[in-house]
Amino acid sequence: MKKYHSLFLFTIITSVILLGATVVLLYFSAKRQQNDRYITIDPDTIRLVQLEAPKEGDPIAVVETTLGEVRFVLYPDRSPNAVGNFTELAESGWYDDTYVFDSREGIYASAGCKRKNGDISGEADSSRERTERELSQDLWTFRGAVCMVNTAKDSSFKNKLMGGGTFYNGSCFMFIDEVELDDEAKKELLDASDNKALGQAFLDLGGVPNLSQQVTVIGQVYEGLDVIDKLTSLETENNGKYMIPKDDIRVLSVKIDTYSAENNSDIK
Repeated sequence: MKKYHSLFLFTIITSVILLGATVVLLYFSAKRQQNDRYITIDPDTIRLVQLEAPKEGDPIAVVETTLGEVRFVLYPDRSPNAVGNFTELAESGWYDDTYVFDSREGIYASAGCKRKNGDISGEADSSRERTERELSQDLWTFRGAVCMVNTAKDSSFKNKLMGGGTFYNGSCFMFIDEVELDDEAKKELLDASDNKALGQAFLDLGGVPNLSQQVTVIGQVYEGLDVIDKLTSLETENNGKYMIPKDDIRVLSVKIDTYSAENNSDIK
């Protein structure tokens, strides 16, 4: 009888422990969702700079690929460290003859790696791959946004329980294309923010809303959106981490210059 009594008590105690653990996990899951908002968004002061045409003297990048040329304006005032890292690498010739190594159909294409499989280990100064992620309420993952690829995350024990941590990006960059949204998703997008212009911009420009405030945006394409469509429409193979283009699609060069309406088409 004592044996069965002990077994009963053991079962009860085990159930209570499991229930308590479940409650704790649910609590931390809820807290994590709350704490995964890494910056405070003020809907009254958002300035959607990506909707503005480039001005005389704005810094730009000209990316020549095997599928065509892409030009985008840079935002060093909002993502100074990432833009600085990208600019220095471009001016050193780092991106010459690198690969487009990840092509997600109609979503984004990642580029700038020396290896076709996307492996960056040992390829650059390690500090180049640990530029702390910069987020701005003025920069969003609209179609044509140029973002830096996240490379690492430092998390304390508390971060792992509650969410958060320090994210880093590196030398590789991505071009954002767009996902298709049905009518319900469009309505949810408009209702998701107190700033209606933000939701409307995603509807007008396209983009990938769920990547917003997850990656560092460094620029916005103003010429070459058709090339981005090509880069995100490639035949690929899954290597377990990336969707690698079957054909060798390369970045031939990246040049840094300043925007000029008169000679913008003649950058050498």
